[in-house]
Amino acid sequence: MKITDLLLEVDAWTGFSECFIHRRSGREADDRNALLTVILADGINLGLTRMAETCRGASLRQLAHLHDWHISEAAYGEALGRLIDAHRAMPLAALWGDGTTSSSDGQQFHAGGRGAAIGDINARSGNEPGVAFYTHVSDRYDPFASRVIAATAGEAPYVLDGLLYHQTGLTIEEHYTDTGGASDHVFGLMPFFGYRFAPRLRDIKERRLHLLPGQESGPLLPGMTAEPIALGHVAAHWDELLRFATSIRTGTVTASAMLRRLSAYPRQNGLALALRELGRLERSIFMLDWLRDIDLRRRTQAGLNKGEARNALARALFFNQLGELRDRRFENQTYRASGLNLLVAAIILWNTRYLEMALADIGTADEIARHIAPLGWEHISLTGDYSWNVEDQPDPDALRPLRAVNSLLAA
Repeated sequence: MKITDLLLEVDAWTGFSECFIHRRSGREADDRNALLTVILADGINLGLTRMAETCRGASLRQLAHLHDWHISEAAYGEALGRLIDAHRAMPLAALWGDGTTSSSDGQQFHAGGRGAAIGDINARSGNEPGVAFYTHVSDRYDPFASRVIAATAGEAPYVLDGLLYHQTGLTIEEHYTDTGGASDHVFGLMPFFGYRFAPRLRDIKERRLHLLPGQESGPLLPGMTAEPIALGHVAAHWDELLRFATSIRTGTVTASAMLRRLSAYPRQNGLALALRELGRLERSIFMLDWLRDIDLRRRTQAGLNKGEARNALARALFFNQLGELRDRRFENQTYRASGLNLLVAAIILWNTRYLEMALADIGTADEIARHIAPLGWEHISLTGDYSWNVEDQPDPDALRPLRAVNSLLAA
């Protein structure tokens, strides 16, 4: 299956290419195939110059014009929403989850060269400069948000951005991260928006519980408690906390911008301390739940596994230029991240639809089907000449015939 044929088929189902309208006139692109070529160039990290050399019938000038006037973050977000909403409506996707839980994680991509001269060094990526694509994935494998962050930046400030500002119909209630996505400030903010935060904390036995004033830890938690929660300080700044959360909810300012600013404040800042104390309370409650609730631990691990499996597909797609981001401009890096995420979502949708047909054909029980993920890519040809064979596509209401078992063995 050629990646170009897959995109044409998914576009026929969803019309996602209609979202990439002209920045000034609002018109759709005259040449849909050329527009899909531009999106594919972003998604597989090929770039417009090399794509123009590889794709028959497309010039660099034409592709650059389409990229300048039709590609935007808003368009990528709207197109992604179409794909995910179409995927959510499929019966097979419902077997993988109810769509109310999600996970997020960062995936590192090198930028080439070395980072010692620009101070781009941290414990995780060493002195190889690069960025991370921070992606949110639902329990149905839907990658509903993705953004570029610096490789040296902490992930925790960006957890809420994906939950609050995505353009899909998902209603998330519980969210999972690894240790890098957790902080007391994030713990404190999550309840304001109705989310339960469940990170997989590393070295949890070395973390401390913060009890309410006057509470005793008892004989079961010796050595696990620290200073009590400063409830008086939280109460004194409660109105500020409400205004802070309201500004984030309405989009006046993003959650990541405010959390980065709070973390940069000196320790005596009243709002930062109040949110930290509230977060310590939420984290302490969560840690007790984590220690006694094996189902919570299993849900968290399963959610994070889905995100890591999605990252494996993304790494396979982003193979050109050695998987490195050679363009240092943030806007273009953002387009690469969004194009990659859109491509991942298209493959997930295509795989799910054909898996439904294949599983129904062989009579697979739901108990088995729920353990099959739509993340395979071995059947997709990602290289070669990127030609768009519109005439060979099935009707939007029809699917390609399944290969017989003997043809699979022959292959």
